[in-house]
Amino acid sequence: MDSKSVEELSCPVCCEIFKVPVLLSCSHSVCKECIQQLWKTKKTQECPVCRRRSSKSEPPVNLALKNLCDSLIKEGNEKRSSGSEEICSLHSEKLKLFCLEDKQPVCLVCRDSHHNHTFKPISVVLPSYKEEFNTALTSLQNELKHGEEMKEECDETIQHITSQAEHTERQIKEEFEKLHQFLRDEEEATVTALREEEEQKKQRMKKKLEEMNTHISALSHTIRDMEEMLKDNDVSFLKNFNISMERVQISQPDPRMSSGALIPVSRYLGNLPFRVWKKMLETVQHTPLTLDPNTAAPHLTLSADLTSVSVSDVDKKIPDNPERFDWYPCVLGSEGFNSGTHCWDVEVGDNTSWILGITTASNQRKGLVFFKSNVWCMQYIQSEYSSQSPEQPHTVFTVKQKLQRVRVQLDYDRGTVSFSDPVTNTHLLTFTTSFNDTVFPFLYNHCTTSPLRILPVKLFITAENHS
Repeated sequence: MDSKSVEELSCPVCCEIFKVPVLLSCSHSVCKECIQQLWKTKKTQECPVCRRRSSKSEPPVNLALKNLCDSLIKEGNEKRSSGSEEICSLHSEKLKLFCLEDKQPVCLVCRDSHHNHTFKPISVVLPSYKEEFNTALTSLQNELKHGEEMKEECDETIQHITSQAEHTERQIKEEFEKLHQFLRDEEEATVTALREEEEQKKQRMKKKLEEMNTHISALSHTIRDMEEMLKDNDVSFLKNFNISMERVQISQPDPRMSSGALIPVSRYLGNLPFRVWKKMLETVQHTPLTLDPNTAAPHLTLSADLTSVSVSDVDKKIPDNPERFDWYPCVLGSEGFNSGTHCWDVEVGDNTSWILGITTASNQRKGLVFFKSNVWCMQYIQSEYSSQSPEQPHTVFTVKQKLQRVRVQLDYDRGTVSFSDPVTNTHLLTFTTSFNDTVFPFLYNHCTTSPLRILPVKLFITAENHS
């Protein structure tokens, strides 16, 4: 249908194709909604085309025109949905060309107004544009997929954090309960000792009190007798004088209080917190190194006190956070070092596949590159002892007897890492380097039958006397 026909099927008020055309008495047609709104505004029932007054306030629907317009609207919708060739809105010509400068489809008439522009048939440029579009679409789809995966990972991480917090809280309460129980036991024992000494002191004083009562009673009798003697005649007084004086001298024991009668308060209160703390140290263990569970590979399991690592049969469902090993069965120490000297002993026992040493904080933990740089270690794999460092390639060495424990000594400032056998006090090897990054201890365990364990050390307390 040409543009003239479309114009004839358009409402004179809204200039759009009729939706519900009504027929006025002057034979002109107008959209029902448009004429009602117009008459309501002007308050006169006149035709918007010829200004003739309409005789009907509710003009009838022009059914023939309505059906024709409905068909036209339906045909346009079908063309748009079927992807058929669109018409140029300016020239009503088919869009057959594509302007490379304006990036828009144009008709043959438009081409004459696009001076010095380059044109190609739509069919020629369409494949490349669709390919570019599909590439962008694929990229967005991949980004969406990655986003959904990250969202799922975030949800799982939240669950893991909740589980971590609950598990850690339980362990904290268990450890503090042990300390509380120790303090309660110490309190009870100290108070019990105090009560026992109190009873002993009281019994001694009661015995002393009985002796004093007997002495006082004897004195009272002697005094009464002597007072009676004073009432006697002179001859009787002199006759009994010597006997009475001997009686007085015999009945005078030492009435003084003996030493050590009181409770030695300082024995119970003197440095009480320090003495309890010192005794507590004898009951708890201190390890110079604990392990970081957030770095442990998924198939490793750490002990509750974070000092032992063993191999699990299956990988645990845990977040793949950046700090975690995902290939090698390794775990880092929880504390990094950038100065000073540090020492820790590892019990290897019957473990048949282990590696001990240090690595830099920046060393890559993902994939297979961990041991390719920034690792100073010794290992026992396939019944063979060997060492490795960035300065020294893989080197095999022998020991006189199978190692049960290995001591690792780090002197960061001097740049040395030493390994020795603490059982026989035998030096094994030493690396010399220059550190310029924080370093972390690490343990590698690939043996399913025997864990690796950081051994506790004994603490010595020295007290200084100040005058």
